[in-house]
Formats: sequence, structure tokens, C-alpha cells
Amino acid sequence: MTHSISTPVAADSSAPLARQELQDIVAMAIEEARSLGASQAEVAVSVNAGLSVTARFGAVETLEYQRDRGMSVTVYRGMRRGSASTGDLKRQAVRDAVAKAFSIAGFTAEDDCAGLPDPDSLAKDIPDLDLCHPWAISPDAAREMAVACEAAALAADQRIGNSEGATLASHQGLRVFGNSLGFIGDYASTLHSLSCMVVAQEHGEMQRDYWYSSVRDWRALEDGESIGRHAAQRALRRLGARKLATQTAPVLFVPEMARGLFGHFLGAVRGSSQYRRSSFLLDSAGQQIFPSWMHISERPHLPGALGSAPFDAEGVATRDRELIDAGVLTGYILSTYSARKLGLKTTGNAGGVHNLLVRGGQDGFEVLLRRMGRGLVVTELMGQGVNGVTGDYSRGAAGFWVENGELAYPVHEITIAGNLKEMYRGIVAVGGDVDERGGIRTGSVLLERMTIAGE
Repeated sequence: MTHSISTPVAADSSAPLARQELQDIVAMAIEEARSLGASQAEVAVSVNAGLSVTARFGAVETLEYQRDRGMSVTVYRGMRRGSASTGDLKRQAVRDAVAKAFSIAGFTAEDDCAGLPDPDSLAKDIPDLDLCHPWAISPDAAREMAVACEAAALAADQRIGNSEGATLASHQGLRVFGNSLGFIGDYASTLHSLSCMVVAQEHGEMQRDYWYSSVRDWRALEDGESIGRHAAQRALRRLGARKLATQTAPVLFVPEMARGLFGHFLGAVRGSSQYRRSSFLLDSAGQQIFPSWMHISERPHLPGALGSAPFDAEGVATRDRELIDAGVLTGYILSTYSARKLGLKTTGNAGGVHNLLVRGGQDGFEVLLRRMGRGLVVTELMGQGVNGVTGDYSRGAAGFWVENGELAYPVHEITIAGNLKEMYRGIVAVGGDVDERGGIRTGSVLLERMTIAGE
């Protein structure tokens, strides 16, 4: 059994810090920056704690405790910017970090887009988004849950001959952010997960697959035995995988794979990609990107959702928006800096998007199979063959071949290829089988055609 413990820098790191203490540290750091002559400053302080247990073949393989804390500070001297960070939140360490950031700012080049957000963009009323549900689970209880999850997978079928284990993880954190404009805000959050990965074996062939549950509220975790059985079923159904002849055919991405398609879209419409002129969707605001029936929304205030946040990494208020309206891109994903580079205003997306909802139809997976008729279902993707500048897409894949609207047999060792702009326009349907285990919520996505390279 392996025990690993991650601890922060400070010697008194085991002592918990209250919200007010963190707010005091932020205020002290900002005042210290002012006293040094800074024109503006922003400070983020966070504390995080967690437990992770992995069991394999009924025994604990790893047991990890994690407790971290840290502060990052950015200081502005006019149009010059310097940043520093520390894992020690004692008064002198905070002062030293601020002094270092101030010193660095004296050596950086002037940037007329540098600076804090406009005051009127900052969050004023911070809603309670139901993001924090601490779980006082003991290591023994966590071990039992992981063991039971894996045991259910191993018992599902005699062909489940190996396991990479089951992992129970529980983490909670508190983030406080403030700046010299008078903003200070905070929110606590938790994340709990249970996962299992096993290997199915038959006639010398081995196929691996997994399943997991990830939630804010531990009471909403999927039952561990159900996760184990599902992981086993997914591995078993991949046995007997074949290769395919090179061809062009419709492709259906299951929800957990479809999420990546929209992740590439987000990267292309991010402000940094636009002002650096490194996007396959360059200057595409106001243009038709997806079919006219598609809508993609950002909903940052969904209670308990994994991507929810009351404000972004700069303290700017997050808000609902329609990123794709009837297939048309309404605007970009902007931080304060990228917005200024483009002559626009921040969209409250410093640090990323908060709950992207891809809205399509209500058809379930089976209905989409019948609609496709013949083609490929993608359940696994490998490699990083995506060019963000040209949109060219080529990735290793595995999944199932479909005949007459039904899964015919598993396939592997294939490559799917296309261009993302054409792929987006060629989306035929988005299913109602939405996966909510992440910041991008989408159902299965059916594409009209892609090139499938095989034998």
C-alpha cells in the first residue's frame, strides 16, 4: 500500500483558514501594493483540501491526502504588469510576494491593454449557486466504497480478467479574489467522484473501458456497484473488435466524446485566438457556423452544476448569453485583456466558459442510431491531431460499426478525419442524452460524414 501526502509550503499548513482570514490576506496584499506605489493590484487566495483512495483487487493501492493553499498577486505600474505567487500565507511571505510582483512590473514592457476590468463590469451581488457540499468521509469508508465498486466490475463476468482499480475522490476549496477597485468576492466549492476502469479478456484479446460519476453534492454520486457493472459492460462489449476499410460514412459521437468537438469550437472563438490571428474561425462573429436549428448557450448560474461560477477569474460578473443563436456566432469568449485587444468588452470569461449548453433535439441514442442507419459510433478518441489554425481534424478512434440502425460489432485501430468548419456545418442532429458530468453539456452528435481511415 502506498501513502502519499501533499502539503503546502507553510509550516503551519494544517491549520484551516476561515473566509474572513482569507479576505483579510487579500485586503492586506492590496494595501501593501498601494503602499509600494502600484497604480492597481489584484489578488487571489485559495485553500483546498481533499482525499483520494484507489483500490485494486480489493486492496488499497494509493491513499492521498491533499491540503494546499496559495496566493497569486498581479501589480500594475501604469501600463506595466508584474505577477508573483506564494504557497505561504503568513504576513511576511505575502508582503514579499507583493514586493516581487511590484519589482517585476518595473521591468516589463508597457501594454496599453493591461489593467483591471472596468468597475461597472465587476460582480456586485454574488449568488449562492449551491456549489459546496463537504463530505466528512473517512479513509476507511472511502476505501470500502472503492473496493465495492471494483468488486462489482470484477464479478460482472469471468472475462473481466484485470483491473486498473476504482478511485473515490473528495475535494473542497475556497477562493477569495479582490482588487484595488474595491471588489472582493469569494465562493466555496466541492467536487466528488467515483470511477472504475477494468480490462476484458477473451481469446488473447484485451479491451479496456471505464465509467465514472462526478458531482458537487456527494449524495448525488451514482451508486458504486452500478458504476462498476457499467464499466465492465463497456469493456465486454468491445471484445471482438475489428478494423474497417477506408471509407466515408456518417459518424455519431457519444456525449462524452462530443464534448471535445465543442471544446475545439471554444478554443477557436476565444479572444486570445482571435487577436493572435490563430483561429480557424477568425473574424467569424455574425457568421453561420452551425446548422440553423442549433443553439449553444452559456448558463453560469445553474445551481450545483460543475461549471457554475458567480464571477470569473477577474471578478467580472458571469451572465447568461447565447453564444450560438440559430447557428450564428454572436460573439467571442473574452477576458478584459483580450477584449481590449479586439476593441470589445469582456464577456466575463477570464478563466473559461461556465456551463456551455448545446441544445438540439430530444431524440435518444437509439433513435439517432436508426437515423444514421449505417456508419460509425465513436466511443474513444486518441491523439492530439487537431490544428486550431486550419481546423484540420485527425484522431485515432474506436467504437462500433452500425448496420441497419443497430450496433453491429466493435471496431478499433481506425482514424477519423475532416475539417472542423465542415464538420460543424455537417451536424445532422444533437441528441437528448445529455452528459452533465462537465462544463460542456451535450448529447450525442451525429455528423453527416467523415473520412474513416482503416486497413
